[in-house]
Amino acid sequence: MSAVPRSDKPVGRFRRMIDRLSSSQEDLEREELREETDTAGMTRIGDCSDREVVTVTGTLRTVTLRPRAGVPALEAELFDGSASLDVVWLGRRSIVGVEPGRRLIASGRITLIHGRRVLFNPHYELRPLGRE
Repeated sequence: MSAVPRSDKPVGRFRRMIDRLSSSQEDLEREELREETDTAGMTRIGDCSDREVVTVTGTLRTVTLRPRAGVPALEAELFDGSASLDVVWLGRRSIVGVEPGRRLIASGRITLIHGRRVLFNPHYELRPLGRE
């Protein structure tokens, strides 16, 4: 008898099932966000570089009001499974629908500030709540 398995598919499926059962909820969400980014054909945040015009998608982790130079600024952290970036709307105190847990598509020019990716006043689209 040969030591080589007859088919790789059952081993692959079994391995994926074991991986999913042994993964944390955070790891599963991260993988789901990465797959969504890839299927939508958008740029992964982790692949974005300074001064690049991009369209990214992900989930808002936090939303805070943080004035900049005396001007109100709504800041949100967008996470896509590969990395996160700060989305900043200058002159805004709030935007209806922009809240933690909401999925968002944003486009604009990436800026690096103190090593963090930032997207100022992006064009954005809120994704529907729940499963699509």
